Formats: sequence, structure tokens, C-alpha cells
Amino acid sequence: MPRTALLVSAAVVAALLSPTASQAADDPAPVPLDRFEGEVPFASQPAEGIFTWGGDSDDPPGLELTARPDAPDGDKVLAGTYDISGYGGYTHDFAANQPGHDWSAHRGIRFWWDGRDNGRKIAFEIKDGGANGEASELWTTSFTDDFTGWKQIEIPFTDFAYRTDYQPVGGIDHVLGLTSMWGYAVTLPVGVKGQFAMDDVELYGKADQSLRASVTTDAAVHPVKQGATAAVKVTLATTGSAPIDEPVTVAYETGGGTAEAGRDYVPVSGTLTFPAGTASGTTRTVEVRTLRDKAAEPAETIPLKLTVTGAKPPAETPQVVVDAHGLPYLDPKLPVKKRVADLLSRMSLQEKAGQMTQAERGAVGEGGDVATYALGSLLSGGGSTPTPNTPAAWAKMIDGFQLRAQATRFQIPLIYGVDAVHGHNNLVGATIMPHNIGIGATRDPGLAERAGAVTASEVRATGVPWDFAPCLCVSRDERWGRSYESFGEDPALVKSMETVIQGLQGAANGKDLKRNDKVLATAKHFVGDGGTEYGSSTTGTYTIDQGVTKVTRQQLEAVHLAPYQTAVDRGVGTVMPSYSSLDILGDGQGPVKMHARADMINGVLKGRMGFGGFVISDWNAIDQLPGDYPAHVRTAVDAGVDMMMVPYGYKDFSATLVDEVEAGRVGEKRIDDAVSRILTQKFRLGLFEKPYADTGNARQIGSAAHRAVARRAAAESQVLLKNAGGVLPLKKSQKVYVAGSDADDIGNQSGGWTVTWQGSSGNIVPGTTILQGMRNAGGDVTWSKDASAPTGGYDVGVVVVGETPYAEGVGDVGNGHDLQLSAADKAAVDKVCAAMKCAVLIVSGRPQLIGDRLGGIDALVASWLPGTEGDGVADVLYGKRPFTGQLPVTWPKSEAQLPINVGDSAYDPQFPYGWGLTTLTKVPGGGAITLKALAVAAAVAERAGADEAGRALVTRARLIVQEKVGEGMTAAVAKPFADADHLSLTGRYGAAVLRLEDAYRAG
Repeated sequence: MPRTALLVSAAVVAALLSPTASQAADDPAPVPLDRFEGEVPFASQPAEGIFTWGGDSDDPPGLELTARPDAPDGDKVLAGTYDISGYGGYTHDFAANQPGHDWSAHRGIRFWWDGRDNGRKIAFEIKDGGANGEASELWTTSFTDDFTGWKQIEIPFTDFAYRTDYQPVGGIDHVLGLTSMWGYAVTLPVGVKGQFAMDDVELYGKADQSLRASVTTDAAVHPVKQGATAAVKVTLATTGSAPIDEPVTVAYETGGGTAEAGRDYVPVSGTLTFPAGTASGTTRTVEVRTLRDKAAEPAETIPLKLTVTGAKPPAETPQVVVDAHGLPYLDPKLPVKKRVADLLSRMSLQEKAGQMTQAERGAVGEGGDVATYALGSLLSGGGSTPTPNTPAAWAKMIDGFQLRAQATRFQIPLIYGVDAVHGHNNLVGATIMPHNIGIGATRDPGLAERAGAVTASEVRATGVPWDFAPCLCVSRDERWGRSYESFGEDPALVKSMETVIQGLQGAANGKDLKRNDKVLATAKHFVGDGGTEYGSSTTGTYTIDQGVTKVTRQQLEAVHLAPYQTAVDRGVGTVMPSYSSLDILGDGQGPVKMHARADMINGVLKGRMGFGGFVISDWNAIDQLPGDYPAHVRTAVDAGVDMMMVPYGYKDFSATLVDEVEAGRVGEKRIDDAVSRILTQKFRLGLFEKPYADTGNARQIGSAAHRAVARRAAAESQVLLKNAGGVLPLKKSQKVYVAGSDADDIGNQSGGWTVTWQGSSGNIVPGTTILQGMRNAGGDVTWSKDASAPTGGYDVGVVVVGETPYAEGVGDVGNGHDLQLSAADKAAVDKVCAAMKCAVLIVSGRPQLIGDRLGGIDALVASWLPGTEGDGVADVLYGKRPFTGQLPVTWPKSEAQLPINVGDSAYDPQFPYGWGLTTLTKVPGGGAITLKALAVAAAVAERAGADEAGRALVTRARLIVQEKVGEGMTAAVAKPFADADHLSLTGRYGAAVLRLEDAYRAG
């Protein structure tokens, strides 16, 4: 067939498939953007060009300009292949050093797409305003590839929505102006291997006023006390901010809600007129007067229906809400228990199911579903943030969602939750603490509490009253990708660090939860998530996370359950079960998912331990339970899970739960128990009286005082493993050669769960890198990341190496990760340590295998993941503070030793649990004689309950042993040394020193 015939045929088919493709007689001529004949190169900013991108190295598609006889326009089309696991696509950006393009005269954008009929959605974005294509607002829509062959896809600009899940910079104006456009982007389908072709991207049609002018209201919900007058502001806006050419009218009328006209409010109707020439941003006001009566009532709604002519109407009908009044649950003077009972007695089954449902903020858009489904909770998953990612934007976003809850009958406020696991880590500019493994290394319960208090203050100041922290996992295998979320491998250490719960919540009785600097805490992940067996995970490519914990009943009680009793005693408000399965040897059940273990959640946690808070599921965790979806819901609820984190499946969950109760398969008594627990915490938090953000402490976010706490935590977390020749502390007079991948990378030193779920390398948050900290300390420092600069003439080298960020099972060893330093890091260590005395700092979430290089290293420091305050690391490097940290986990010689933990019968590590040299402290003399005296004194302190004195005596004994052992670590030394640290943490100070005597003799 001749090419011309093919084009005619394609055009006819396209016209049939897309009736909007015909061009009106008075439309301007189409404006081509891309004909793909080679006029636009493959390039990247700041040059104009087409470039690809993706979530990892395999995700960017392959692109080429391909000659096609059936090309809709010209000879060539843009063609490519893709196989995307995360995300991927391509972009055409206009040159950043040229003015943006003006698209405001056109109706929309269109292009030809070669359909594969795969049923997949393809996202299409345009880039508006800002400095350039990579610093602009993203506006998105999509089309479905449900056709075969060429089809012209037409997208009016009015179809584009502002992206709420991701913006490259944010904070421009949130208006699609169309006068400064920077190009477009295509996001290809995930999880399917495919090919695509595209041609002739162009602007089409004439922009008419009804498409570029819109009418909005100041809010979708306007709550008022009975008898008050609501003022609904109606605003005219235009793309490009140009005045309107033709009049716009807005007819308004009240009616149709649950409020009764004439009894609850005075009905109003009329018309607002915006004459031709009216400026964009002009506002008119409609007032609705409510009436007072003496009856106690739930909230009642008064929809204000708007009929717009000449402009796009609001996305939804605004509602005036007459606040609930006179009902007992609204009385803050009543005991919480009575308030809960009164409210519960009034609620429908659907409303109760809504309280048990938690959705992701990104799933509810502007929040209309909060009222529609009476949702009890929203969350921000890792990296789910407002744009811009500022404290004010967080508070505004959450207040907007809380406003939606005011449109429900009983105006039950939402409880909003985040994973603030080492500071308010989703917020750029927050104080980022060391991860828990570093806090465990400090052995400082008071510091753990202060770190929790800083976190709570910063989280609550953004409107968030609930933190999914702390993790009380007892990490038993460093191959686990969540190792750094654990305070350590010893339950006694984990229990000692649970002072963080008081930092977050305040008093154990919950009386402080209403304060604007406290949040509800979450003990997670119940129970045994740190004990999963390597190779037991069935989740994707994970190797250990979400796997099976095989333990005897005695091991379960002693290791994994022990920290939860402490948490309950400390008044923790919520508990989150683990994704993992528990296999209690000998009970005959085999491995059972924790979200299904009624014996553990109802029986042990709520029953034996007396936990009175509520249980929140992990992210979509019920989907991993056996059976169909109703079975998932039924099993988890009956097991004792009170609220389900069903981020994008909240509609299905609440509907299914109602069905299961109505069918008699889930008891109403169980539902009432769950909802009572949830409401109790909402009342304790003071949310019914103050649902909106109290931003009084926002100025403290990232403040010098808060960063000082994080700096001290970073300093105390540093564990000095080796210090031959007293290389550390450094002297300011020394010339120091600094190298290594993690010396000047704040993203690496902060780790996972920083701004995004997985975290990332690079300059992602404000703070101080370790290199900057050394310079701030006054050191004479030369920096060469890869150690390529000449190494002559230096007194000492500092090589900062380690891991790049990861989170959860993504970081499991065997899932693209190992415990080895990278080749570049090894090369840097080898070069620097061969040329001069050297100290090696390992920035990591778990021990790294360093034994093969240990002989060539003078000083070795486990820096863990210190967070944003590199000054704290420099404080101990330069002797402003002493090294005092101790290993919270055993440091293995090889991966073959794993799992290896304190208390093991065979125990021969590189460095034992509890090891940690010190500086600036004189080691007591006297050797064995002094140890005997210390043992007697420690036993006396133990009997007297003098914990502080007992711990100090054990520390003195530990220093004596470490000095004698030096680099001569053996199994005979390591086992009693580690045992001593465990004994000290359990208050058995006399026995601890006796074990240190054993280690001394073996050394």
C-alpha cells in the first residue's frame, strides 16, 4: 500500500476513534512541538532535548527515531522499548536558558500513539511555570492503551490535574497558567515488557473562556456553630491570570442536606455576576445564616448548590455544616470512658467501620472521601509529603483533611500518622537523629528520651499527632534490611532505650498527650520481626524481612516479647504487628502470620500484658493472609487488629467489614471494642477540642537546640573499635587527609527513611556532613573522595566509608546488598592506610566485614547512621567529647558466622557485643586486683539498688579489660565480655564484673 494511502487510512480511523479530533473553522493552526524528524535531539538540561529517566538503571526506556512507512507525520516516529520495575519514561524539555513557551491560546495538546491494546494506563504530564523544565510544576493526566494501531490522543488542558504525590520543587502557584510551559513527559506502564511509538506532538484548538476560566470556593466545608453565619467565598480564576472576555454568572441555592430549611438555617438563593473584564482572583461572598435551637444534635449539612455559566464550576458542591452540639461526648469535663461510651452508642456500623480504616493521603486526593467513608485515620507513607515539603504545608494539608471530617455526623477528628523513626524524617529541614542502632550504641536512656521529645515536638508542630515509632525489634541477624531500626540484639538493651516512649508521649498515664509537643507512640513490630530466619521470606526478592521467626516458647518470651511488656508499662498508645510469621516450636501450628495470631494479639498483648491502646496493621499487611479478601478482613479483626492500614484499598476494606458484621461472621462486640480503643486515644490526644494543627512550636523545627540533642546523640553513638597508637583523637595541628564515599554525603549518613522511604545519597536535607564537621572543628583538612589526590605530607588519614541508603527488605543481604565495602571504598582504605596512619569510619546500618583489612587500619570507628549532625562525629574525632559508645550488636568476622549474638554457646566475633574503647578517660590501674575490688563494690551497689553507681563500676572494669586485650581478641575473651554487658543492663552489676574478670584472665 502506498504511504499516502496508509496515512489517509490512519487519519480516517483516528477521526472515527477520536471525534474531538476535527478542527473547528475558527481554530488557530496547530502548533507542532515534536515531529520526531530529528529537529529535537536526544539531550538533557540545560539544552533542549528528549531524555529518559527511571527508578533504577534498568528502568529508563530505550529510545530511537525510527523510519516508519505508516508514520502519521513525516518519515520518522519516536519509538522505543521498556521493561520497568519501578518507574520510567521520557521527557521533552525546552532549553532552560530560553523563555518558556506560551500555550495559553490553545485548547489542549495532542499526539499520535501506536496502540498495543494492552489495557495499561499511560501517564502524560506537562510542565508549567518555574525556572525550567526540571524546576516546574507537574500537571498530569493519563490515557488507556486499549486500541490497536495509530490513534490521535487529544487532551484538553482542563483534563490536567496538579500532581499531589510528587513535585520536583513545588510552591510555585498551583495554577496551570499555560504562559510559561517547559515541555511534557510520558510515564510508561510498570510490570510489563513492551514497545511503543509516538508521533506529531502539537498544540490544537482555540482556548475558549469556559475552558480557561474557573470558579472555586475557599473551602469545600464551612463548619459553624448553631446560630452563626457562614461566609462562602466564591472566586473567579483564569489560566494565565488574564481578565475574562465574557461575563461569568454563578447561580446559588441552599438545600438538599441533612439540615432543615427554616428550622436549622435561613435558605438563600441568588446570582453572582462577574462582568467581562473582571480580573482573575476576584471574590464574591455568599452568606448562609444558621438558626439556634435547644435540642442536642449531631452535625447537619447545608449544601450550597452552584450553577456556573461561562466558566468551569467547582469540583464539588461546598457545604455549610452546623456543628454538633449538646451531646455528652462533646463535653471535655466528662471522663474519657463516658465520652467514648456515649459516642459509640450513637454510631452506625458504617461509621464504626470508617473509624477502623486508615487510608494514604495520596489516595484521597483533596479529601472528599474522608467524609464519604467516615475515615478514622490518614497516613503519610515514606516520602508521601505535601508540596512544598515545609512545616506550614504539612499543617495546611492536615488541617484540610481535618476540615473534611467536620462534615461527618459526629465530627470525629482524624488521627494522622507518620513514620518519624529518627526525627520527623519525611520533612525537609527537620532534625534527623541517628537511627535506633546508633541510639542503642549510646547506652544513654536519658538521651534516648530527649531524642524522642525533639521528634515529638517537631512532628506535632506540623499537625501530626501520631508516630509509628519506636521499633522494639530485637535484631538477631545483621543481614536484615531493618537492622538499623533496632536498638540492638539484646532485649535488655532494647528495654533500656524505651525511655524514648516517654520522650514521645510524656507521662505513662497519657495525661501529656494533649500537649502540643507530644505524640502518640507505636511499639512495632509485634512480635519477633528481628528474629526472622535468613531465606524464609516469601515477599518478592526479600531474603529475610517479612520471613519466619522460629523460636521456642522460652526464647519468644525472653528475647522478643520482653520489650513489649516494658512498652505497655510505659503506656505506649498503639502497637503495630509485624509482617513476619511466628513459628513457635512444638505448638503444632507451624508458621502463622502475626496479623492472624489472635493468641498473641488478643491473648498475650491485650490479655496478659494488659495493653489498653489500639492495634494498627502494617501497610497492606492483611493482604498477605491466606484466603480471599473477606477472610483477610475477618481474620485480622478477630485476631485483635483494631485499625487497618489499607492505603489505597480503604473503600473495599470498610465495605467488606460491614458485610462481614451484617452476615454475622464478625461480632459487633469486637467492632465496639476496636472503635472504643481508637476513640479513647483520640480523646486523650485532645483532638475533639483541637483537631487542627498547633504550630506554636514550628519555629523549633530544626532549631539549634534540637540539633544540639542530635549532635550529642551522634557523638555518643560513635563506637571506637580499635585505636592503635592513640591515633584518635585527632589534633587540630595535624594535617588530615580525608577520603571515602561517605565523608561528604549527608544522604548516606542519614540512611533510609529520610525524606523518602528508601532514602538516597546526596544533599537531600540540611545539616552537616562528617567532612564539614571536621572543618567546623578547626581541622586542617584536605578532601579527596576517591583518594586520587597525592597522599604525601599528611600526618593522618581519615577514610569514611560504608553503605548507601536502603529500607526494609529492599536492604536485605542477598537482595542486591552484602556486608562488604564497595570496591571504591576498599581502594580508598588501602591507598590512604598504606601511605599514613589512618582512622577508618564505617557509616552503615549494620556491621561491615572489615577483618581482611583490620591489620592495616590504625583506628576503626563504627559510626552507624549518625543523621544530619556531622558535627557530633567531629566532636569525638577531635576530642571535644570522648568516645563512649558501645556495640549494640555483635560485629562478625564473616557472613558465615551469622546469626551471631550475645549469649550464643559458640561466640568468636571480630568485636563482641558491648565493645567500645574510650578516649579522654584514664583507665584504672591495678589490673586483676582492681577488678576484684570493683566486683565487691558492684555487688554492694546491686544490693543497694544503686544503679548509677553499679553501671559506673562495670564501666571501669570494662575499660581495664579492653586495655589489656587490645587487638588480641579471642573467643575466650569475647564471650564473657559480651555476657558482662548483658548482665549490667539487667542490673546484675556484681555478676557483670565477675564475667569481666573471666575475660581479663583469658586475655
